[in-house]
Amino acid sequence: MPGLLRGVARTAVIAGTATSVSNRVSRRQGERWAQQDAQQQQQYAPPPQEAAPAPAAAPDPIARLKELGELRDSGVLTEEEFAAQKAKVLAG
Repeated sequence: MPGLLRGVARTAVIAGTATSVSNRVSRRQGERWAQQDAQQQQQYAPPPQEAAPAPAAAPDPIARLKELGELRDSGVLTEEEFAAQKAKVLAG
């Protein structure tokens, strides 16, 4: 009878070890597949859409005319350029 118990115990230990190793291998393989899936999804995912810039608020025409006048007075704009820009601002 002791030999029978020893054989059963040995079989139980071997079966338990085999089950543990099998579960560990399955878990590792599942993690590898999940990583590969995540990499493939990143690789083939469309690039993220960039948000379109918000339209600039219409500048105050009076402030814009003052700015143009300062540029003309400092010599950055000629009289003709000033007149053209002024016409654009006034046209809206």
